[in-house]
Amino acid sequence: MSITTESVNPGTVATGDSFAATQTAQDAKAGRSTRVFRIWRGDAAGGDFRDYETEVVEGMVVLDAVHRIQAESAPDLAVRWNCKAGKCGSCSAEINGKPRLMCMTRLNQLPEDAPVTVTPMKAFPVLRDLVTDVSWNYEVHKTIQPFTPRAPDAADGTWRMSQAEVDRPQEFRKCIECFLCQDVCHVLRSHGKHDRFMGPAFLVRAATYEMHPLDTADRTRYLKDEGGIGLCNITKCCTEVCPEGIRITDNAIIPLKERVVDRHYDPIKKLVQLVFKGRKG
Repeated sequence: MSITTESVNPGTVATGDSFAATQTAQDAKAGRSTRVFRIWRGDAAGGDFRDYETEVVEGMVVLDAVHRIQAESAPDLAVRWNCKAGKCGSCSAEINGKPRLMCMTRLNQLPEDAPVTVTPMKAFPVLRDLVTDVSWNYEVHKTIQPFTPRAPDAADGTWRMSQAEVDRPQEFRKCIECFLCQDVCHVLRSHGKHDRFMGPAFLVRAATYEMHPLDTADRTRYLKDEGGIGLCNITKCCTEVCPEGIRITDNAIIPLKERVVDRHYDPIKKLVQLVFKGRKG
């Protein structure tokens, strides 16, 4: 089913359409201005910035402006979006250099004396314009050992858990897979170590399982080797861009690092190895 949207002129509102009439009246009262949007256009082979000037209304978000630009002057502009409510994670981009959701970034949050710059996420290959290929993330997800619950505690096939145990991993389930944390992570963004580091989004996913009171799997060897958790230097930039407010660094990455260190970096064992190695020499 295709859905089309049309701008409504105050003089052409149908008498019986109360919603459209109300919306039109609100638009008429809202402050209007003209702003310039500097949008990156291109594909994997290269591209450049193009400036678009469009009218904006008080309360608009960046995605609204991009849609208006599509309708008015750039119908071939590629942009990924879905819910427009900050829950699907589809419209991730970089706005004035910062990874953000276009649908959750209001224009009144951005400086009015300069163009609004919109670019695709830097950490992933560009497909076209603002659309990037994020399929690598789904391949990483497949490598994480899935949830492995213990046998039921009770004869009726259920488990017994404290509320505190249940609450701990709940925060991580708010992740909408927007991959903004992946985009801002310098290990992926600046150094391109996609083959050695799973990124903060999937450290959060691993923490969801590892900290679940019923899970029995040990993913610490995976996190240390394939996951590359040691490459994270806990700058907290991932936490800063998370639209769901997940405390990625403090509540997921640091506890996972502690588990890896406890199980694979025993200082006493290392000291014994050094002593005996020295004696053999």
